[in-house]
Amino acid sequence: MEPDIEQKIKEMQSQISELQGRVTDIEGTHKDQLAMIVMSGDMDKILATMVVAVGAAAMDTEVKLFFTFWSIAALRDPKKKVTGKSSIAKMFGRMLPAGRNNLKLSKMNMGGYGPKMIKKLMKKQKVFSLDEFFEQAAELDIEIVICEMSMDLMGFKKEEIIDYPNLGYGGVATFLADANESRIQLFI
Repeated sequence: MEPDIEQKIKEMQSQISELQGRVTDIEGTHKDQLAMIVMSGDMDKILATMVVAVGAAAMDTEVKLFFTFWSIAALRDPKKKVTGKSSIAKMFGRMLPAGRNNLKLSKMNMGGYGPKMIKKLMKKQKVFSLDEFFEQAAELDIEIVICEMSMDLMGFKKEEIIDYPNLGYGGVATFLADANESRIQLFI
């Protein structure tokens, strides 16, 4: 073989080795983890969130859900009554659904009849209800982080949030840290 060709082959082998090392480094920085921002407070979108989250967790993927803005309404416990809210916070409280079972559909809500139809179909087809999805999520150790800034803006208090075993509060930096080390990131 000519010296020029041998030198080029060695250079290419060296470059390939270097690239393989970089790929290994990149792969090593991401966990088998799903980080998902949940912004929508629509029933169908919360349902989709829970289907993906529970499915991923069932496949041994660590799941971290970051609930922000309108989605936080799905985490309100309608049985819990909170006092000492400002007038704007009270207004948000009345305007937004109190809990996941009072959410509207993003399309074809039909004056509240749409969610009833979907729930009836889900039961008939033996699809988990939102309550059952949240129970499964808890059993699978799915982490839920609620955006503190959004809670403050909307006047929600920690005392009105559901009891959930793996629930925390944080900001965008919390989500970004989780997303940075996750293999999968989603936004709903």
